[in-house]
Amino acid sequence: MGFPGMTRVLLRQQIPGAAMDRVSLLWRLRRRARRGALCMALFCMTMALLYTFCAENSIPVTDAIFGVKARTRAQPRAHSIVKAMNKYGVKYRPESAAHRSKLSGPELLCQIKEMVQIATLTPDMEPFSGFPWASQLPPHQITTDIGPFKTCAVVSSAGSLKNSGLGKEIDTHDAVIRFNAAPTTGFEKDVGSKTTVRLINSQVMASEDHHFLSSSLYSAGILVSWDPGPYSSDLQEWFNKTDYPIFKQYQRYRRLHPQQPFYILHPRMEWQLWQRIQDNMGETIQKNPPSSGLLGTVLMMSLCEVVHVYEFLPSRRKTELCHYYQRFSDAACTLGAYHPLLYEKNLVKRMNQGSDHDIYTHGKVTLPGFTTFNCTHSSNSNTLSKT
Repeated sequence: MGFPGMTRVLLRQQIPGAAMDRVSLLWRLRRRARRGALCMALFCMTMALLYTFCAENSIPVTDAIFGVKARTRAQPRAHSIVKAMNKYGVKYRPESAAHRSKLSGPELLCQIKEMVQIATLTPDMEPFSGFPWASQLPPHQITTDIGPFKTCAVVSSAGSLKNSGLGKEIDTHDAVIRFNAAPTTGFEKDVGSKTTVRLINSQVMASEDHHFLSSSLYSAGILVSWDPGPYSSDLQEWFNKTDYPIFKQYQRYRRLHPQQPFYILHPRMEWQLWQRIQDNMGETIQKNPPSSGLLGTVLMMSLCEVVHVYEFLPSRRKTELCHYYQRFSDAACTLGAYHPLLYEKNLVKRMNQGSDHDIYTHGKVTLPGFTTFNCTHSSNSNTLSKT
């Protein structure tokens, strides 16, 4: 059995000075390499345990490493970058806030009723009229085919619906709209089971993870889809450059489910609604279309007499949990990043005809249907009167 110390002494005696320095250097490098390999192995094991812990407890890994405050400080910077983007060619300059008065809730309702046209694609619209699959599009507008309903529920996908116990109340409505891949099975106590309309974005339609063509989730009720079109709302331009392949997926789905009503929103509606948001805010908002939540809310206002919106404005159950059916958390799901969500919530809060207590306890907003009020014009503003 050898002794390291004795080995070194013998080597010093046998190896000249310069050669000895090289041997010593090689020993040191070898020792450091072993330590580096050990540290890397420990680091990898630690990160693996951290990722496992975060996945099991729905904690973003960056929060676990840097803390929530670091992400919170970074969000305003990211928000500013998104607001500066202009992917859809928005060329709209709102009137200076100093030159316009803040509209009341009734005035906002009148403005949206009169300036946002609820429209869906029909076979006679160019360029679709020249396509063989144009016959798959519904021949009439959705507002002609569906409704009117007396009471409607707009059920957001917010994480704050979890443990809300609102399911029975939601199902008492004549019609219920849900969004994207939000399920009801297993969540009936909190979100109900009725689905009359499902509004889906083109990303969900195209994503393999959502199994749009094969999942039974989408085969119940009326489907309405949308894709962010150009600000010009030119249908030919949109058809040539969609965000996601909405028309390709639409055709595939219609071949599988030819009897299910399936509409596509006209992009003009998205940008008319965006203008109403921008006009009523004191600062520049993101130049991206409104969220599915606001689009669905306005759609139901055109189909219903009374609309109750659940957890679009967060209740006392407010959480960073993005969706009630997932375990992913991010404050951007509530405050918005891509969509001008924070400004949308501001608008809805001003139009709310229910109580603040309803918002606090149920996350419930009450809005009137467009058919239930008339807007009379005065020299300075619109005023609302019930029909």
